[in-house]
Amino acid sequence: MVGQLAGTNVSSPARRPYVVDAHTHIFPPEFSRDRLVLAERDAWFGELYGNPKIALAGEAELLTSMEAAGVDCSIVCGFPWLDEGICRAHNDYLLDVAQRNPGRVAAVTIVSPTRPGAADEAERCLRAGAVGIGELNADAQEFDLSEPEPFAAVVEVCQRFDRPMLLHVSEPVGHLYPGKGTATPEKLQSFLLAYPEVQIVAAHWGGGFPFYELMPEIGALAKNVVYDTAASTYLYDPRIFRSVIDLIGAERVLLGTDYALLRQDRFIRRLRKQVITDEELELVLGQNAARVYGLTSKAVTDD
Repeated sequence: MVGQLAGTNVSSPARRPYVVDAHTHIFPPEFSRDRLVLAERDAWFGELYGNPKIALAGEAELLTSMEAAGVDCSIVCGFPWLDEGICRAHNDYLLDVAQRNPGRVAAVTIVSPTRPGAADEAERCLRAGAVGIGELNADAQEFDLSEPEPFAAVVEVCQRFDRPMLLHVSEPVGHLYPGKGTATPEKLQSFLLAYPEVQIVAAHWGGGFPFYELMPEIGALAKNVVYDTAASTYLYDPRIFRSVIDLIGAERVLLGTDYALLRQDRFIRRLRKQVITDEELELVLGQNAARVYGLTSKAVTDD
């Protein structure tokens, strides 16, 4: 009112979407120092990170990347270790980083889901503030999604705490690359038939599972599945964003970069260039992740 009386225009700060990167990976400093030892102990880690030239990001690097990319919150996800002791050590680090950066970092912690003690570790982490369990990976952790019975105890914990499971899912066709794996859509279908009520975040666009939702029975089965966009640049043409949103709706797509594999700033710039409305963009950039992972989202203003 004062500005109007004085003949001036007083504008409010510009509002921008709340941005959550729902799929990132960081490692404790000692894991970087012991990279070669870990690569020998864990075949999957060796395949992805055995080369010393491949970046192993930590807390400081992630926070710097978030600042440059305009990311308000990053969800740091566990690496799919086979050994339960390494899972626990990684979880302690992720939980500590999240506790040091409230509102900026949230932790999805890892268990080796078919091993003894997995359910106890899942419960320990969820009680300590983890927002989900994952990124579970069939090839890395020696399980088969099409034989879901051994998952029962971990699924029960996630349902009791009302927290999602993040599953690595791979496309059944196309080029090979380190980390692709064999957890393909038909195996995800078997898992969902066994556990239709658990909230699932299917990483990497669920290996193309959204396209099968054109089949009514698959659409019904996937009612509690959402998809993150991790590693999209390596996998799909940019039209994947528009195509999946048209198929299943923007409310079921979560921004995930797979940092440090891909840069957050570049990935988000590419996403913004797709034909997505402001309303859809707000959902994909952060509101969906806030809903699924129970984050406290907020409108963000630029001064």
